[in-house]
Amino acid sequence: PILLLGNERFANVDIRIRVKGGGHVSQMYAVRQAIAKSLVAYYQKYVDEASKKEIKDLLAAYDRTLLVADPRRMEPKKAGGRGARARFQKSYR
Repeated sequence: PILLLGNERFANVDIRIRVKGGGHVSQMYAVRQAIAKSLVAYYQKYVDEASKKEIKDLLAAYDRTLLVADPRRMEPKKAGGRGARARFQKSYR
């Protein structure tokens, strides 16, 4: 988001992000989403609505996952198989 929007939009903003859980890649995606969403929220609260809309449109045009989280999660494993949906093979003899 910083390269996309430019340094001048981040001039008067301090950013501190702490990430827990998941792997390296998912943490990286969480950090970039947190930066994008927090900048939009900052511009909505402390700057005008027009510049917030401009930033939001820029980010959404580049990559929608910067503003909207991916709701997919891993399904838990169940008994009777190797995974969540896979079952052990059945033999008749």
